[in-house]
Amino acid sequence: MKSLLSSKPVLWFLFLFNLVVAAIAPFVVDGAQGMVTSVGMGVVSLGAGVGLLRGSGRANGARQSA
Repeated sequence: MKSLLSSKPVLWFLFLFNLVVAAIAPFVVDGAQGMVTSVGMGVVSLGAGVGLLRGSGRANGARQSA
């Protein structure tokens, strides 16, 4: 499961989907629930973005050392 969640296509999907939901949630869901949904999805999106950046750093480092 870990290898599936750390694959680039899955990370891109998580990043983009959750970013869109975080941007739209306050307008679709009223009140505090919309804000909490937006913050939660934003945190997941940031986590996926960090995973993408870390993955690209490893790939670049592996290419330079080889």
